[in-house]
Amino acid sequence: MTTMRKHYDFDKMKGQRNPYADQLKQPITIRLDKATVAYFKALADELGMPYQNLINLYLRDCALRHKKLKLNWAS
Repeated sequence: MTTMRKHYDFDKMKGQRNPYADQLKQPITIRLDKATVAYFKALADELGMPYQNLINLYLRDCALRHKKLKLNWAS
């Protein structure tokens, strides 16, 4: 069993970015209706997490499960 050190020296890391940060998340602009944002903000508050992360988790789950909406447009 390994144990964690009581002190880690991060002085060497000052001013350095995470080299994998660009691969982790991609900033985008998306327009959502107010009710949708309010829903995710309220749910995120209950869970104690940022609402953007909650939306990302939800969309990732949809993508992993290959969920598709069944849209029927009225003519």
